[in-house]
Amino acid sequence: MQRRVTLAIGTAALVVLGTTVPAAHGADSPRRAAAAAGTLTSQDLATAGTGSPYYRIPALTRTTKGTLLAAYDARPTLGDLPGNIGVVLRRSTDGGATWQAQQVVRKDAAPKGYGDPSLLVDRETGRVFVFYAASVNQGFFGSATGNDESDPDVLQADYSYSDDDGLTWRHERITADIKDPAWAGMFAASGEGIQLRHGAHKGRLIQQYAIRKDGANYAVSAYSDDHGATWKMGTPVGPGGDENKTVELSDGRVMLNNRSRPYRTVAYSTDGGVTYSSFQQDAELPDPANNGSVTRFAPNVAASHPRASWLMFSNTATTGSRSNLTVRLSCDNGQNWPVRRTVESGAAAYSTLTPLGDGTGPNPGMGLLWERGNVDHISYSSFDLKWLGGVCAPVTVTSPSSLPAGRTTTVTVRVVSQNDVSLPAGTVSLDLPEGWSAPEAVVPALDPGQGANMKIPVTVPANAAAGDARTTAVYEVRGSQHSYGDKTFTVTEP
Repeated sequence: MQRRVTLAIGTAALVVLGTTVPAAHGADSPRRAAAAAGTLTSQDLATAGTGSPYYRIPALTRTTKGTLLAAYDARPTLGDLPGNIGVVLRRSTDGGATWQAQQVVRKDAAPKGYGDPSLLVDRETGRVFVFYAASVNQGFFGSATGNDESDPDVLQADYSYSDDDGLTWRHERITADIKDPAWAGMFAASGEGIQLRHGAHKGRLIQQYAIRKDGANYAVSAYSDDHGATWKMGTPVGPGGDENKTVELSDGRVMLNNRSRPYRTVAYSTDGGVTYSSFQQDAELPDPANNGSVTRFAPNVAASHPRASWLMFSNTATTGSRSNLTVRLSCDNGQNWPVRRTVESGAAAYSTLTPLGDGTGPNPGMGLLWERGNVDHISYSSFDLKWLGGVCAPVTVTSPSSLPAGRTTTVTVRVVSQNDVSLPAGTVSLDLPEGWSAPEAVVPALDPGQGANMKIPVTVPANAAAGDARTTAVYEVRGSQHSYGDKTFTVTEP
């Protein structure tokens, strides 16, 4: 049914939170020239103690007019809902070089709170949605069952929408429409929702949720086939669900990528996000149970386009700490993730990616909104394909079941080209533990779809400890393009 409007907000000039705009960090200034090709640029959009005691939970999108919208929580404490949290936003109309003053999307007097934003753009109408949870007395873990939209003990499902490119916002509540009364807590997974661009469900809007039922957590998609006039909820997948994102694959499936330790988990839908397969672990995506992001590199291209199956992913790529923020590229719908580069090796937390164009040019860009430091800053970074420095060529390492200490064992490194043009000859090397050795190997020129196997002798020192030892195979071509493959060897006593 058509949802009611619960509140309207006037122009952005009337709803600025705080009076000081955070300065950019590092060498960046608030007003910068266009970034040079092959560079990563970063600036802080919000800093704890400036306008609000704390900021958390980034969301990012690019509108149909090319405006970048960056939304996030303004928090009185670092605690989640329930709390007097507000959703705030900054706009950029010059591709992220400069940002307008911070505006409030939604904020009310205590004890009400609104948090964990996720942006979603309807590419057919231009409408922008921002989904979030709304609380009075309870948050996710304390929420009551039921879907009474006036119950202060039920964590509510709200969203705001804008028809003027993020300048003004109106608010709606859809708890009764999408929440099964048997569920307890439910909240929109922060970051960015998607709109299907192809196939039988073209135009469908999809926003991810995490829900709690029977004491366990699940992931589920809310969806609309009428441009947001009405919303339905799909079938939860789990247990083991958490903050999660979806992406439309070139073969028509929808892939769900879920926060999980020690590796991300994924599930697949063949009906446009209504139902999903069971979770399976993706061992190429280490994760410390932190919110990450997955997006299509070139969302609008047809399935026959060389970049149709390219995906970008971001998270803190460790299994034990929120650090090492890394972006990755897959050239085969997420089956392999051969390209990666570190954005921040130190402390970082949530992150979300969005394309800065259609992804088809010679050097397209990506925007990344993320939590820098010990959630001290909301930072915006941009980079391009040249900075990523990758090559679509998955690398796999196979070895005997064990490598005895004090001996030399031959392992096989395979490189397969997923490029649409031929690759010249390159090299592959192994990044090994201290004291180990292996020669660099030559990789022959590869035609599209062609692979090559390189036999590499690996010498394990006699004093190597028995157990697992991790290595990374690095393929280099054209002097600056790389792809990677990880392998854990089992070391045994001689």
